[in-house]
Amino acid sequence: MSGTGRKQGFPPPAAYAIIPAMNLVVFVVAAVVLYLLTSAALTVRLAVGESSLRVNRGSVLALGFGAVILHALVLYPELMTGHGLNMGFFNAASLVALLMVALLLLTALRQPVENLGIPVLPIAAATLALGFWNPGDHEDITSTNWQLDLHILFSVLAYSLFALAAVQALLLNVQDRHLRNRRPGGFIRALPPLEVMERLLFQMIATGFTLLSAALLTGMVFLEDIFAQHLVHKTVLSIISWIIFGVLLWGRWKFGWRGRTAIRWTLSGFAFLILAYFGSKFVLELILHRNA
Repeated sequence: MSGTGRKQGFPPPAAYAIIPAMNLVVFVVAAVVLYLLTSAALTVRLAVGESSLRVNRGSVLALGFGAVILHALVLYPELMTGHGLNMGFFNAASLVALLMVALLLLTALRQPVENLGIPVLPIAAATLALGFWNPGDHEDITSTNWQLDLHILFSVLAYSLFALAAVQALLLNVQDRHLRNRRPGGFIRALPPLEVMERLLFQMIATGFTLLSAALLTGMVFLEDIFAQHLVHKTVLSIISWIIFGVLLWGRWKFGWRGRTAIRWTLSGFAFLILAYFGSKFVLELILHRNA
């Protein structure tokens, strides 16, 4: 990351020995290019379908993994500062995007979810670029311990997985509309069947719900007061999101909820979750210039 984004007096992280400061720009540009190339390749692959021009799936995923590695190398020294874990707005957004792509690519090794990368990969490229050239105010957690690190890990993984579920729900909504209007042609024909798309959506939601439950539980156990004034909005909104996703999973099990019902509940739950963290951080850090 650029030197302008780091507070004065911070000792340089050891990770900078891996990437000389002058080469960071090269790594950032390379990661952004690989993200965009992977997204473009996925778009072409989806468009040509079963044509003889079909882009090799393994090669596309390899490009994506290359971008993830470069992204991680650039982001790591900004997260692991000399004063603790830096989870400012842009760092947090970049970390969530990085984990979204990593989870997506790992899942794509066994499940047909790679098309989610078409919108997700450019988002990851944008968060990486914004975090590098416009880091904004930093929020530094100065006294990290394994309990707090565990809480943060569960939280970020939950955000990342639910973000993927939200993208899956939007794609499922487009697919559902085309099928209802009896227009299954175009790129819709190249997608997995609707039942497979729904199954993948609920697999993401179930895993994300487990991670969010673990995040709330570790927060209640390890944080001194999870309902303290500076945390109460995050806690309440996260609990509302947890309830929404819990009801959705119960409705799926009990009544077989699917289709538009599943899409609406998924997007509603994600909206509360994104407000719980990034909404408050955006207002406090970027508008009011205070730590979240």
